[in-house]
Amino acid sequence: MVIGVGVQELLAGRYQLQELLGRGAMGEVWRASDQVLGRLVAAKLLRAEEAADAERFRLEAQTAARLNHPNVVGMYDFGSHHDQPYLVMELVDGWSLAQERSLRGALPPAEAAAIAAQAAAGLAAAHQQGVIHRDIKPANLMLATDRTVKVADFGIARFAAADSTLTATGKILGTADYLAPERALGRPAQPASDVYSLGCVLYELLTGRPPFSGGTSLAVVQQHVSATPPPPSRLRAEIPQPLSDLVLHLLAKDPANRPTAEQAADRLAGRHGTPQPPVTGGTALISVPAPAPLTREARPTTRHSRPRGHRKLASKAALYGTGLVVFSAAMALGASLNSSDDDPAPSPSRTPMAATSAPPADDAPTSTPPAAAPSTTTPLRERDDKERQERPGKDGKGKGKGRHSDD
Repeated sequence: MVIGVGVQELLAGRYQLQELLGRGAMGEVWRASDQVLGRLVAAKLLRAEEAADAERFRLEAQTAARLNHPNVVGMYDFGSHHDQPYLVMELVDGWSLAQERSLRGALPPAEAAAIAAQAAAGLAAAHQQGVIHRDIKPANLMLATDRTVKVADFGIARFAAADSTLTATGKILGTADYLAPERALGRPAQPASDVYSLGCVLYELLTGRPPFSGGTSLAVVQQHVSATPPPPSRLRAEIPQPLSDLVLHLLAKDPANRPTAEQAADRLAGRHGTPQPPVTGGTALISVPAPAPLTREARPTTRHSRPRGHRKLASKAALYGTGLVVFSAAMALGASLNSSDDDPAPSPSRTPMAATSAPPADDAPTSTPPAAAPSTTTPLRERDDKERQERPGKDGKGKGKGRHSDD
């Protein structure tokens, strides 16, 4: 195909063509610079074989220009240069979903659902304006570097295929892999036709292949009309069952049984689907609530310091209590021995020895029952009795008095 614009020539006296981005049956797409507004744009040069084609294309361009949605490629300008129709559109800094698929294969289910949700939102905005895309496929879904999905080429399919996908010679215009059954049967396109095509795209994103395949385009088209594809979850176990069911819902043979684009966007966006959070530059943006201010009772330092303080205070109290009981018992024992004879009283220096049998402060229990304290006096009394037995008392009375005191 010969495009009647040279690289050095300004398109319509305004757009400087810089780089050829793609070429197809419909024409060529160029990266161009708008010399009036000083911005980069995408200029699409189209082939119009008849004057009626150019007029139909003009009407479609006017319809697409009414769309203003973040998931739709913006339409900037339309005209003719040397009888060559052209469109000037938003230049998407990214690549097509077809290129993404060829590089990565099947996508994670949540990511595929999120991409389809954005495409469905763009289609819903178009359908509200009475615009039907008619050629939804991975090549017409642009993926920007910030992971925003933009539906491209609105109106082009209507210009190419008029009101039917079958020409007089039986040639199918468009891509057979994503063709709705009603269009394969020669019926007019409707919003539900775009929904079916989006279901085919989502099926491919999830499983790595379109829902139908065959040796020829006609064989694939016949399957769209009469065959039922296997559920995506059967081909890939990690696909959630609700998402697999939704894909089959989008692929219903009867257009009346399919959800609208708006309903599909809602379900895929998280209300009934399984998408990921919005992604910017490959990093999920997740809002984390700020922690509540710590109260005096909730401060970590207070919680950690108080139990240790309680243990130390309890240990000291138990130690002092035990020592006091032992000291009192020793004093009572000494008084009873001195009252009966002039045997020497137990040395007070031995009292702390009984107290040292208490557990260390860090390992001591929080409370010590008072009843357990007198048991610590028994070893002290037995040592005193043994010493009296080994040491002779006056007239041999020490031993007997020691036994009497035990009784």
